[in-house]
Amino acid sequence: MNPIELSVIVPVYNEEQGLNALFDRLYPALDKLGIAYEIVFINDGSRDHSAAILREQFQKRPDVTRVVLFNGNFGQHMAIMAGFEHCRGQRIVTLDADLQNPPEDIGRLLAKMDEGHDYIGSIRRMRQDSWWRGAASRAMNSLRERITRIKMTDQGCMLRAYSRDIIDAINSCQEVNTFIPALAYTFAQSPAEVVVGHEERAVGESKYSLYSLIRLNFDLMTGFSVVPLQIFSFTGIIVSLLSAFFVVFLLIRRIIVGPEAEGLFTLFAIAFFLIGITLFGIGLLGEYIGRIYQQVRHRPRYLVQAILEQKE
Repeated sequence: MNPIELSVIVPVYNEEQGLNALFDRLYPALDKLGIAYEIVFINDGSRDHSAAILREQFQKRPDVTRVVLFNGNFGQHMAIMAGFEHCRGQRIVTLDADLQNPPEDIGRLLAKMDEGHDYIGSIRRMRQDSWWRGAASRAMNSLRERITRIKMTDQGCMLRAYSRDIIDAINSCQEVNTFIPALAYTFAQSPAEVVVGHEERAVGESKYSLYSLIRLNFDLMTGFSVVPLQIFSFTGIIVSLLSAFFVVFLLIRRIIVGPEAEGLFTLFAIAFFLIGITLFGIGLLGEYIGRIYQQVRHRPRYLVQAILEQKE
């Protein structure tokens, strides 16, 4: 059999309304490439009929289709990690199932890899997201670049291409919480980016709420940098110095002016400010400790119920 040149990994979670439209575009787009490929669908514990639809598609195209069925919902990144561990291609492309990224652009990523790059990110052309998601994405991109020094123009676009060497490096990591595009960037020797299309979601709703996006960025910043802890440490030093100067000021003022009752609310405001900084620091420290706790338990990152594939 010819070696598989391309693996396309598609995480699926409650996408029954749009899967057939995905099949109608994805398979013809890959057939036109004229290379040996496979599509690895990972059903991330969908509560609708997504698993049944994937089974039917496997029966239609068993030669190029593989389906990994989770026995629960473990999140998009864990689904992609499962796809990495089960794929066989020399080049791997990740694609969302919602068709917001056109499958026809996969060829653009592969063409960029032919230039000698081992990791290809993507930049969404004329994003069709809501305004708040665009603003939040730009703000988090800027904050992430300052903290982690990882430069990704569009970290939220999942249409990306990886070489086999990078996938092997990612598979060797056993992190419970991670951000795959950033992890791949740290392993890449020659990363690049291409501009791809972006379409409105035709059916269904986005699985990422504002809370999910915030959690994802916490994983990114705490998983790749200790700068937040260092910032808090420097903030504590500065606040301690300012507090010392303030105590000296109050002592001198008491000697010169005498005891007075004014300024009570100012002291309350300062106390509340310091309490707020303390609570923020405890929460930040808790994020790091919580990730350590999850890691040292050595629980499986995901559980596979079944794998549908055609045996060689």
